Amino acid sequence: MSDTTPAVEAGRLDTEALEQVLAAPAARFRHDYLEVRGLRVEFDGFVAVDGVDLTVTQGDLRFLIGPNGAGKTTVVDALTGLVAAAGSAQFGGVDLLGRPSHRIARSGVGRTFQTASVFDELTVLQNLDIAAGARRGPLTLLRRRRSVPPEVEAALETVGLAHVRDLPAGVLAHGQKQWLEIGMLLVQDARLLLLDEPVAGMSQAEREETGLLLQRIGEQRTVVVVEHDMEFLRAFASSVTVLHQGKVLAEGTVAQVQADPRVVEVYLGTGAHGRGSRTAATSTEVE
Repeated sequence: MSDTTPAVEAGRLDTEALEQVLAAPAARFRHDYLEVRGLRVEFDGFVAVDGVDLTVTQGDLRFLIGPNGAGKTTVVDALTGLVAAAGSAQFGGVDLLGRPSHRIARSGVGRTFQTASVFDELTVLQNLDIAAGARRGPLTLLRRRRSVPPEVEAALETVGLAHVRDLPAGVLAHGQKQWLEIGMLLVQDARLLLLDEPVAGMSQAEREETGLLLQRIGEQRTVVVVEHDMEFLRAFASSVTVLHQGKVLAEGTVAQVQADPRVVEVYLGTGAHGRGSRTAATSTEVE
């Protein structure tokens, strides 16, 4: 992260604060799991996701990988209502497909984006306050508040941003914005977290801290990480699903996936070039 301005230097993730944020009876999450069957997404005749099956349970920190154009982000978009999809997808027994994004979020599904989606003009504290659902009007959100909800205070410490709580989110470094987004998911009580390249732009130390954070969150909640950083994957993934050309190519532990000759071919052989003649714009769209 940037160290040119002392005010936005990175803090450290606070594991004690994390325990406060995550504190909840284990039975509450016992039946939470993501089950996707026959997921299919098509753009103007081009099949971006073709019959994907995916099951992720609580405690399984699942990494979703594949070359550019494999359909990884499109799967997440489908699960969060951003693109139309066929097939079925359930989380905690609730159908996700065909529902508007805000209703999916209310069902406990939260996501981050490759480019952090925060309110740049509002402070770090205000971003977390909004995510926590505090019932404050638009005008009062712009005023300095006299007290902070305990869950927001704990989240600030958890994601290492307490020291920049009153700064606009727009001045944060890229990695800090990713931490802020994770904190926003925690305070809005997301039980399924879909994270799109959460460690992009982070230093090695920050990636390690983020990995430990995700492991702890994944012990209780259901977490799916779309990632390109293979070093990060090897260090922290519980299991891996490999997508290629919109389909599941392989699935298993990190060791199993690394030893699969089909995966080696996709990443190191001709398959690494994706779907041949597709344009760069299309490849980016369905990554």
